[in-house]
Amino acid sequence: VSVMLELGCVFALPCIRGGAEFGNEWHEAARGRRRQVAYDDFLAAAEWLCASGLTKPERLAIFGGSNSGLLVAAAMTQRPDLFRAVLCLAPILDMLRYERFGDASKWRQEYGTVADPDDFHALHAYSPYHRVREEVDYPATLFVTGDKDTQCDPAHARKMTARLRDRASQTNPILIDYGSERGHSAVLPLSERVDALARRIAFLSNELGINIPTEAFR
Repeated sequence: VSVMLELGCVFALPCIRGGAEFGNEWHEAARGRRRQVAYDDFLAAAEWLCASGLTKPERLAIFGGSNSGLLVAAAMTQRPDLFRAVLCLAPILDMLRYERFGDASKWRQEYGTVADPDDFHALHAYSPYHRVREEVDYPATLFVTGDKDTQCDPAHARKMTARLRDRASQTNPILIDYGSERGHSAVLPLSERVDALARRIAFLSNELGINIPTEAFR
């Protein structure tokens, strides 16, 4: 974030319902079948940034990891017109099958379960993988995951990358930064983490039209 700020970006962190910032009631307001509330809050924050003149859709990038990776993917599939670029790290994206991957069944209290008909309909309504439409050119997206992620199975990002790419309407780049040793947390050697961060900065700068001065490489 600090590098992007030095390049002239504005950083915004919306406090959306579903988090723990304001206690249990705030969390419960967007839990389970009410999870769409969190995505509505996030989209409203993005709309406010544009309406206030701080940015515009063609200069707006969003990023998140893990549960927030689901958040930015849901936002991107629901309002592709609102964003230019998406950085989605270690996400869960197929919400109809998330329980089948690793230990993800422990999250049923948070997301719900497809075994319950009402939960199923709520999950299907916002599941990013299932919201991809054939005719839409989605924002440029970089997924980041790896084989060692035992929390959010890398199959989610692999499937979503393939789903987005395999459509004639997709002209914006859909990329995946994949590593055999990458896990859910930042445990890679520092040299590899620096390279990974450099790729993310390069991706965002390219899509947002940010000029990186040559002095930055000296």
